[in-house]
Amino acid sequence: MKRQKQSKVDAGKVLIQELNRDSKDKGTHKRSFWSVISIPALAIITGLILGAVLIAATSFSVYAAFKESFFAGIKESLVEIGISYKAMFQGSIGDPVKIINALKVGDPKLIREAVNPFLESLVQATPYIFAGLAVALGFRAGLFNIGVEGQLFMGAAFATYVGYAVTGLPSYIHMPLALLAGALGGAIWGFIPGFLKATTGGHEVINTIMMNWIAFRLTEWMLAVPMNRPGSGGMPISPIIQKSAEIPQFFKSPIRFHLGFFIALAVAWMVWWFLFKTTWGLNLRTVGTNPRAAKYAGLNVLKTTILGMSLSGALAGLAGGTQILAINRSMALGLSSGYGYDSIALALIGNSHPLGVVLTSILFGILRNGATKMMVVSQIPIDIISVVQALVLMFVAAPAIIRTIYRLRKPKLEETTVFVSGWGGGK
Repeated sequence: MKRQKQSKVDAGKVLIQELNRDSKDKGTHKRSFWSVISIPALAIITGLILGAVLIAATSFSVYAAFKESFFAGIKESLVEIGISYKAMFQGSIGDPVKIINALKVGDPKLIREAVNPFLESLVQATPYIFAGLAVALGFRAGLFNIGVEGQLFMGAAFATYVGYAVTGLPSYIHMPLALLAGALGGAIWGFIPGFLKATTGGHEVINTIMMNWIAFRLTEWMLAVPMNRPGSGGMPISPIIQKSAEIPQFFKSPIRFHLGFFIALAVAWMVWWFLFKTTWGLNLRTVGTNPRAAKYAGLNVLKTTILGMSLSGALAGLAGGTQILAINRSMALGLSSGYGYDSIALALIGNSHPLGVVLTSILFGILRNGATKMMVVSQIPIDIISVVQALVLMFVAAPAIIRTIYRLRKPKLEETTVFVSGWGGGK
């Protein structure tokens, strides 16, 4: 019996050593990088190709051209696809001709206007970064956090209250305090399902979904009663936050690019450092990979589970807090357009790595920002972008499809990571 227990302890220690191992083999690093990036990159390309097919299939001019001849239909399809993707590119990145001309003239105002589409894409990407990091950190802890949307709302409510109710503070104290309040609101909303998971075994997916609805109804009541703006006529909207609590924007309206984007990048670096450079992060990843082995290695699975869910909620709260302090300046019901739900796709496509989440968030910001102009210019429904995002997620979730299409070799067993606890439901 003692020998069996000792072998389990040794297995747990081996798991920790493997997670903490830093290989110096450059070839291994290159293979590992390609194995991580290949599926998401090819999934994005494939999603855009199928999106092009959908654009052609939903265009009346294409059907009219096919009635004339097959080649006329193909030509019109390519024209429609080109117009749509060009409009999306210009709406999300900018018009290269305008950018070059502005740089030649050297007028700062013209340059800002020319690059504003890309800056607006970064604005759209900012809450995605926070929300994606929240889900990614949960995945690393072996937890499936479906509650990011609710945690985002609670973070926004906490940040809003501190933003307008606390007065007399300088900006360098008030703004960070309001942002930390947002993180606290999300952390509390993440702590509850984390505590239930650790102490009762209650599944975090069910609990976080229920917590979402509690957050929606609770914030709706708060905006209608205790946090209602005077003179709003009963509309569920909060007072405007103090100027000292605002996250500064770098340029005058209509350019909304703000400091929150760089705060998001800094937080992404902190999450990477926490996960891969600290003992707490190692313990969290160990518990997420195999709770049984972690327990036999002497780790406190209960505390680590609660910590993982609370930190995940705090990151989601930062998404809501940043959106209030940098963009909205007050809280209303239409705060989020699905950032919390899209964040699940972000974490999956980004392989639950902070760098992958940042890059994927910028991609989603570009798609979301460019979709509006694509709809105006080419009359293509904006829902096409949602379909493209869903296709990309599907291909990432089913990598065998991508490997079959592009004839990629399946990675060797030793190069893959197996998460024994699945989505965080196993114990």
